[in-house]
Amino acid sequence: MDFAINIFSLIQLFFAIVIGLYFWNMLQKQRNSKVAINRESKKEMEKLHKMRQKSLTEPLAEKIRPNNFSEVIGQSEGLDSLRAALCGPNPQHVIIYGPPGVGKTAAARVVLEEAKRSVDCPFDKDSKFVELDATIARFDERGIADPLIGSVHDPIYQGAGAMGAAGIPQPKPGAVTKAHGGILFIDEIGELHHIQMNKLLKVLEDRKVFLESSYYHDEDKNIPRHIHEVFQNGLPADFRLVGATTRNPQEIPPAIRSRCLEIYFNILLPKDVEKIALTAIDKVDFDIEEGVIEVIKKYAINGRQAVNMIQTACGIARNYNRERIRVEDIERVVVNGQYSPRPSEEIPEGPQIGVVNGLAVMGANIGTVDQLEVSVTKIGPSMGELNITGVAEEEEQGNNYKKIRRKSMVKASAENVITVLRKVMDIDLRDYYIHIDFTSDAVVDGPSAGVTMAVALYSALTGKAVDNKVAMTGKISINGMVRPIGGVIPKVRAAMRAGVERVLIPKGNWQEIFKSSEFSEVDIIQIETLKDALDKAIIKEDEDVEFDLNYDLLSTSLL
Repeated sequence: MDFAINIFSLIQLFFAIVIGLYFWNMLQKQRNSKVAINRESKKEMEKLHKMRQKSLTEPLAEKIRPNNFSEVIGQSEGLDSLRAALCGPNPQHVIIYGPPGVGKTAAARVVLEEAKRSVDCPFDKDSKFVELDATIARFDERGIADPLIGSVHDPIYQGAGAMGAAGIPQPKPGAVTKAHGGILFIDEIGELHHIQMNKLLKVLEDRKVFLESSYYHDEDKNIPRHIHEVFQNGLPADFRLVGATTRNPQEIPPAIRSRCLEIYFNILLPKDVEKIALTAIDKVDFDIEEGVIEVIKKYAINGRQAVNMIQTACGIARNYNRERIRVEDIERVVVNGQYSPRPSEEIPEGPQIGVVNGLAVMGANIGTVDQLEVSVTKIGPSMGELNITGVAEEEEQGNNYKKIRRKSMVKASAENVITVLRKVMDIDLRDYYIHIDFTSDAVVDGPSAGVTMAVALYSALTGKAVDNKVAMTGKISINGMVRPIGGVIPKVRAAMRAGVERVLIPKGNWQEIFKSSEFSEVDIIQIETLKDALDKAIIKEDEDVEFDLNYDLLSTSLL
């Protein structure tokens, strides 16, 4: 009996020693692992410290980044609208449209700083400006990681930590929660994944984020109280969205547009580029040769391009031990950078037959003057042909779910013009070769060139010259009526920049803003019919001579 007890005791002792050795070994491994981790962490911290001690000179673009409203060049109207949207007692969500490099991000930053100082504005000194670039925003359809909305770190994921080991899901806040109480700025918002966009819409409605996890159970007492609070009541996300995009409004989902005030930033004018260039030159402390600014104004279409050109030209000058930028330095930058000249906004020097100043919009809110030229040649009975160059052959409309392709609306508008002139002129246009050319480098689409084509074709057929100081826009119907079009304000501004004296617009596009001092230098004339356009644009040798148009042949009276 005693012998059996002794054997049992020995066995117990043996297992106790084995278990003890096992745990001691595990403890040693943990200790050694911790020492190794601390040693590696110390080494990496030393590397980071050394890296942070080394820095290059501040880029010129950062040196001239606007810090107040006066430093945001060429966007006075956009800034006023942005301030009205964000600095009042009820700030709104905003989408800013405009070409790159015109100050969209800088404007949003300075407006938030002013909003913080406003007495009746809900933003305060702790309100954050959280910035997200939609072009690189990570998105995973499984919901493992979402930097915009937030995600849940479930226990199954590697590195879930102590809570994960206990089977507890861990919510991870996204940018919408980090921006709570402030502004969430999403650059290139049109590039967001459509699922992210739909989630963002829900957040804008609820002003909070609800996360889900199959590992969460509301009756699980092991889950900490704060995680219960997150899953049951959501993460706070009461912010104001400011989205910026270089896309056209039609490319942004209507659901997001309907929730936002839309603001348009303009393309920088040559005088605006000059201000930015002079500021940049002042920062680099270089002299410039006469003519340098003129070259920059000719090729730079935004502030970023102007700054980059100057910085590169400074490098060229330093290579030759000079502290003076020459015209040839900037020209070398233009050649090596393959910069294209600004779109021309010049009008003909005098009246011409078959040449009309049309107005178009390129991108969001960028107006331009587009000369249209028409040539007609009589070639024989019913042998005529219509040729249009400088326009889109086809157009695509729709969204990611459904798209349609159709014939260019410019070509359809040209056919309307042919129908109208065939009715009102005693000429069979089927006997003519008609060539319509849009001279702009930009590809033209849309129906707004209808009245321009009609006036140019009439001029070419009758040999009557068109006033070079007149520009026009408008859609033409098959009965000769001039219908409203889009983008009329940037079109009028483009005409003013080009030196136009009279602008013909559809009556349906008239706005009270045209009475303001901004448009005082141009005569904006409302037209309803093709006859109105011809009356204002065609130069008449005798003011009493009537146009040889038979409007009685039209189904709708135009008189």
